[in-house]
Amino acid sequence: MAAAEVEEPVRRKHKAMMNRSDEHRNAVPDGSLRGDWRQLKEELKAALPELGIDKLGVASAEPFTELKQILLNHREKGHESGFEEKDIEKRVDPALTLAEPRSILSIAIAYPSKLHDPPRSEPGAYRGILSRSAWGMDYHHVLRNRLERLEAWLVERVPGARVQSMVDTGALVDRAVAERAGIGWLGKNCSVITPEFGSWVFLGEMITNIPLPPDQPVTESCGDCTLCIDACPTGALVGPGQLNAQRCVSYLTQTKGIIEDDELKRKIGNRLYGCDTCQIVCPKNKGVHFGHHPEFVPDPEQVKPLLKPLLFMSNREFKERFGTSSASWRGRKPIQRNAILALGNFRDASSVPQLAELLRKDERPEIRATAAWALGRIGGESAREALAVALEREGDEAARREIGKALHTLNESGRVNEHGNDEV
Repeated sequence: MAAAEVEEPVRRKHKAMMNRSDEHRNAVPDGSLRGDWRQLKEELKAALPELGIDKLGVASAEPFTELKQILLNHREKGHESGFEEKDIEKRVDPALTLAEPRSILSIAIAYPSKLHDPPRSEPGAYRGILSRSAWGMDYHHVLRNRLERLEAWLVERVPGARVQSMVDTGALVDRAVAERAGIGWLGKNCSVITPEFGSWVFLGEMITNIPLPPDQPVTESCGDCTLCIDACPTGALVGPGQLNAQRCVSYLTQTKGIIEDDELKRKIGNRLYGCDTCQIVCPKNKGVHFGHHPEFVPDPEQVKPLLKPLLFMSNREFKERFGTSSASWRGRKPIQRNAILALGNFRDASSVPQLAELLRKDERPEIRATAAWALGRIGGESAREALAVALEREGDEAARREIGKALHTLNESGRVNEHGNDEV
């Protein structure tokens, strides 16, 4: 995900194709090959460039016993996103995903952190931003392709191999696997930080019955640094390596429905999908940029789009604009809602006519409710009039409540148009 992303979402539309098991008739690799596993691992690591993989580590397939209580505490505190695998036993025991596992291969693919010559927001032409994890092609497809190459390489050399590959759609916690496999360490921002690529990496894993020797974990750590915790816009990083997903901006941008908390609406800023703040401030990411995978090269107009054209975007237009990006997995509505929030946070007076039209005509209550909030934040007589008319005709209770709150704010403050909110 993306920036100190929440527990990477369970994307049901991808699950069938990524969480697949290719089981061969021979249940266990030929015992006569036992002495060759270290050599096989060395050959595999030498083949990584041709496989399109930047880093690979091997972990034992023992249960992640130390993780179970952490996940239980996380659930008891109400800090889960709801996108995770519900069965905690499956999240900590590889044998519940593949019978008789012997090792887990963790792969990392670097993605770019810098956008060259980005378009700039201007008054009346403000822009939103997608998280770097959503730049270029959907990383699920890219990782799946690399895992398929890896699988073919292994099966060619070990005909009795059984594997099950997954990205963030599988049961296992990919960051725990990566940490055990020596890919990197778990940062205080909840991202795996690699010595080579910082935290700008996508993770995938493959459980197998091939007994490859494990790698050693990385001993580096974040030390006393707390920049990510201090910089988190909503205080979602409640401790080192501890995330309250319910307050994470990345999670909020992916939710559907009305965001009730006005403070959280403001903290979203102009983010349309995801949040990179806790990765941007990380010293381990300073000066780190890898753009060598063409699939992830961003289109500036896609990742920093003008906001107003998004408001009335059809499903077809949405698919044309965002369909190849991982930002599309939740559909059109969250991005349109977030675009409305961004216009409100920019206090863009020029958008009042479009917001008033949404308030008047859009069939979706969450869009009307969010438009009302944005109009209340922008202010001005035109916004007030649009809200007053909408209040009389609104039939949805939640949308009506937002309209009433916005009107109350304007009537109390008598606020006129104002500008503010620096772009993220």
